[in-house]
Amino acid sequence: MTDQTQEETAIVTAGEDLDTAVQQHDPNVEETTKKLEKMTTSFSIWPPSQRTRDAVIKRLIETLSSKSVLSDRYGAIPSGEADSVARRIEEEAFSAVPASPATDGDDGIEILQSYSKEISKRMLDFVKSRSVESASDGATVDAPPASGDQDEVETSTVET
Repeated sequence: MTDQTQEETAIVTAGEDLDTAVQQHDPNVEETTKKLEKMTTSFSIWPPSQRTRDAVIKRLIETLSSKSVLSDRYGAIPSGEADSVARRIEEEAFSAVPASPATDGDDGIEILQSYSKEISKRMLDFVKSRSVESASDGATVDAPPASGDQDEVETSTVET
């Protein structure tokens, strides 16, 4: 071997040993690895934050009091009443699902789906019961014609 080849071999060997030593003993690499492991294992969508629950309530209020599929069929609810109803529906739905947080390997999606289904079910039950109560009290509820043909409108005239 020439002197130059021996020097290159020594430099490469020293460089490899240095890289291995840095990888094994660099506290920043180990710390970053631990942080990443914690981040990936601690992700959970259940229970939702208070901010998320407030957003759900706000959306419920909008659905109940504004023009929506439900209001088209069962009638809109005044904003003040919709606020209290939405808060009650969300609280009951939250209480109805398992209270335990997600377990290891489970991000809480099944519990969140149950929560969502409970909200939908309770909201639909409420608007249906309100519609029935209104109809029995003699109040009119804006609903599409039973035949499903909304273009057909009955008219009557009175001749004098």
